[in-house]
Amino acid sequence: MFSGTFTPKLDDKGRLFLPAKFREAMGDGLVITRGQERSIDMRTKADFDVFAEKFQNASQTDARLRGYGRMLFALASEQTPDKQGRFTVTPELRAYAGLEKDCVVIGIYNRIEIWEPQAWADYTAAQEQAFSDVSEEIFPGF
Repeated sequence: MFSGTFTPKLDDKGRLFLPAKFREAMGDGLVITRGQERSIDMRTKADFDVFAEKFQNASQTDARLRGYGRMLFALASEQTPDKQGRFTVTPELRAYAGLEKDCVVIGIYNRIEIWEPQAWADYTAAQEQAFSDVSEEIFPGF
């Protein structure tokens, strides 16, 4: 399970250090691609393969699914972190997410998201009330 918030920096070659607690899980390979709200989505290679299989088995006659697939798979980059735990965020994904140097990396159960810091701050501020409101609906008595 991935959880927590980290603030690594991109190096001059567009590489990012994986937080130490994520490195073992990503050691056998990872896939980064476009995420929602201009974030970058990262999954283990094995988890991405399961996700891709579900996509492949879905109805390709649905225009929404075709569009989603184009957006998701067009910028997908399969990688293996180096010995220091670094991986490259492609120029296309850096541009998509607005990443320059500073990043926010968050663990979300079975995946990781990478955000531009101000975009993350804006998103969390906008979502605070919805987060508070939905908890009772999803987890009564929690």
